[in-house]
Amino acid sequence: MHNYYLLSEEEKDLQMMVRDFMQNEIAPIIGECDEKGEMPKEIIDKAIAMGLHCMNIPEEYGGMGLTARQMSVIREEMGKVDAGFSVTMGNNCLGSSPTMIFGTEEQKRHLAEIVVPGGFCPFCLTEPEAGSDATAIRTTAVKDGNSFILNGRKCFITNGDRGDIYTVFAYTDKEKGPNHGMSCFQVERSLPGISVGKHENKMGLRTNSTCDVVFDDVRVPAKNMLGNEGEGYQVAMKTLERSRPLGSATAVGMCQAVIDHCIEYANQRIVFKKPLAAKQAIKFMVADMEIQTQAARQLAMYASTLIDQGIYDGELGSCVKAFCSDTAMRVTTDGVQLFGGYGYMKDYPMEKFMRDAKLFQIFEGTNQIQRVVISGHLFKH
Repeated sequence: MHNYYLLSEEEKDLQMMVRDFMQNEIAPIIGECDEKGEMPKEIIDKAIAMGLHCMNIPEEYGGMGLTARQMSVIREEMGKVDAGFSVTMGNNCLGSSPTMIFGTEEQKRHLAEIVVPGGFCPFCLTEPEAGSDATAIRTTAVKDGNSFILNGRKCFITNGDRGDIYTVFAYTDKEKGPNHGMSCFQVERSLPGISVGKHENKMGLRTNSTCDVVFDDVRVPAKNMLGNEGEGYQVAMKTLERSRPLGSATAVGMCQAVIDHCIEYANQRIVFKKPLAAKQAIKFMVADMEIQTQAARQLAMYASTLIDQGIYDGELGSCVKAFCSDTAMRVTTDGVQLFGGYGYMKDYPMEKFMRDAKLFQIFEGTNQIQRVVISGHLFKH
């Protein structure tokens, strides 16, 4: 099986480093972690020591300074073992990206000083009434002297309980609408008025913490605004169009792992006195998994390569996100089917892959919203 994509020596080294870490440190305990709904602190600390929490922060600020392609290679390796862990690390890149793209030199250095030593920077956009429709957020930031008073509740925030500095989107002038009335802020956890809700008990991606973050009259210095006032929506969209291919690489990793497990199982499982793999229906099923996974990988890596060339194509990002997550759901569901009754049991890895895959069709804009974006580009008037 060839699952390569013309990787450079540096990309191969990163791939093997992360593959060894995932196989040696996380694979042996993943069932227990999934059951408990948490990843041990010592594992997170080891990942931080490797720099996996600050992959996108440039070397000049102390981060790994990786390219989008390199991050995609790493995220695929993580996805093969635990998509929840990939989301934990990857979301830190999402949270720090607005600062790295739009921040001043001072803001970049400030964020890096918090994140690089082991801090987390959650991306706080989603709210109870604002999921795929980010324009519907209700969080407000009202100017008061040299500060903004921040009020609102964010939900489903990845790493919310681990946050040391939050990237928060709020309306500074609702009357101007989302394109000119929303702004983005760096908000340190140490500021008074910030509280964190309980860790959500999720169907999948259970090793990744997800919770509410509430801002109650939080006084944020005006200098903590990222970009200009009213540019928040653009900040969010430009960040997401850079992040979607990277998250999609995690979905590709899940697909590859499912294929590998299915081949091993089909060769060992005896039915009607022959290995399951002797059945053409089974072989064709796995062949279809391979076709879809190869296509998903090429699409994710193509988009990542374009990002490294400075080409940020929102429509392509939506294509990648929708295709890779739909593929992951199809492949993991077929994986459960191939394993039969065993696929439904927690003693085997299939049911976890299927549970984990589902959220990839939902977060960072549902796949229905991705189709709205794609068709909007295609049918511009």
